Amino acid sequence: MRLLMLICVLLLAGCSAKTEDYRGQQPVLDLREYFNGDLKAWGQFQDRSGKVIKRFTVDMKGTWTGNEGKLEEYFTYDDGTKQTRIWYLSALPDGRYTGRADDVIGIAEGQASGPALHWHYTLALPVDGKTYHVRFNDWMWLHDQHTMVNRAVMSKFGIRLGEVTLFFRKADASNENGEA
Repeated sequence: MRLLMLICVLLLAGCSAKTEDYRGQQPVLDLREYFNGDLKAWGQFQDRSGKVIKRFTVDMKGTWTGNEGKLEEYFTYDDGTKQTRIWYLSALPDGRYTGRADDVIGIAEGQASGPALHWHYTLALPVDGKTYHVRFNDWMWLHDQHTMVNRAVMSKFGIRLGEVTLFFRKADASNENGEA
């Protein structure tokens, strides 16, 4: 039985995407460049069955001084509630990043390669008057210099709770007709 469990764990680990899978691909994601200035994001939370539970928009502003950044996020949910999160980010050598925010337990850690960033952290998530510590396994992919997609799987005790899907767009981005 132990051998079977070990084989299953190794097979699952072998199927996981790795940031180095994206090495050499373009465009290269640099959080200092992408999260600098004004951005807008649209997202949703799906439960583990895939049902959309909550939709939201985010107005964001990023500023960097060297390798230290501040990312302000202002969420508006479809039920009218609002939330603010302010990230304090650090760019480290070799495409690594760390981040802190008031509702993040400990330090968020990430690794970028090519257009991808794999980011993981534990978030103190308020739900119906209680706060749960939920693990986020976050992947971000830069599609072009203005557009990024984010998919985060949320879990607790290793059990998948749901997913957050988020689309980012830099405020200065315009389409072929010059419209924002």
